[in-house]
Amino acid sequence: MKYLKFLPLVFLISCSVVKPNQIGVKTTLGKINSKINQPGPVLFNPFSTKVIKLNVRTMNLSIRENLPSKEGLTILSESSILYHIKSEDVPKIIQETGLSFEENLILPVFRSAASDVCSRYYAKDMHSAKRNEIEKEIQKRLSEVCEQKGFVIEAVLLKSISLPPGLTKSIETKLEAEQEALRMEFVLDRQKKEMERQIIEAEGAKKTNVIQAEAKAETMKIEAEGRAKGIEIEAKANKNANDMLSSSINPNILKLKQIEAFIKLSTSPNTKTIITEGKGNLLNLIGEK
Repeated sequence: MKYLKFLPLVFLISCSVVKPNQIGVKTTLGKINSKINQPGPVLFNPFSTKVIKLNVRTMNLSIRENLPSKEGLTILSESSILYHIKSEDVPKIIQETGLSFEENLILPVFRSAASDVCSRYYAKDMHSAKRNEIEKEIQKRLSEVCEQKGFVIEAVLLKSISLPPGLTKSIETKLEAEQEALRMEFVLDRQKKEMERQIIEAEGAKKTNVIQAEAKAETMKIEAEGRAKGIEIEAKANKNANDMLSSSINPNILKLKQIEAFIKLSTSPNTKTIITEGKGNLLNLIGEK
């Protein structure tokens, strides 16, 4: 019976569980408590208080929207906004923006930012490398408003862009033409480089031939000079030898050589007939010897 007095208190206390990646906030009689409740059990009075729980993990908000282009076309886009709520700003969000914050804040701001940004780009830019530039510009504009409201815009993604059929064909044709132009530019550049290489090789071969011809001419010149010098030296040597021989021969030497020859002949045992010019007495010459 002693526990019966606590029984009314049990009915006045309730428990709510805040799940992981959630933040809980109590509201008592319409007044929002600024204290946030982390994941776990939260006790409250069910008659005067309730617990509001918001996810603080990354959320994906998908949008299908018609966007204008710079040339005045309407482009159908499927986009995604990746965002999360700041844990410390959950009471502020509930009080200022409400629980329908996607419809009341994020979507209107996105539509305005996306229309303004896309209207400054051509439709073909949404299919080119400029898509990333467009996404970042929309994210920047979206963050300028939502950050101060307690939301972190992680990314804006233009997942698919649907262009009018005629424009799509025109863009594809233009891209094919640009690719063909780039291919031809590559081919021409390669041919130009090949021609330059051949010119360099030809100039190198020409210089080599000139050097070889000059070297050959120089060699022939040196050889000719060498032969001329050799002939000159040989002529001088012959002249010197003849001069020496001429200077060494005189009448007395010739007479002596003649006598020596006759003496050798006279001592020979064989019969000999000697014919002279008859201008001198050979026997007297021999006797003088």
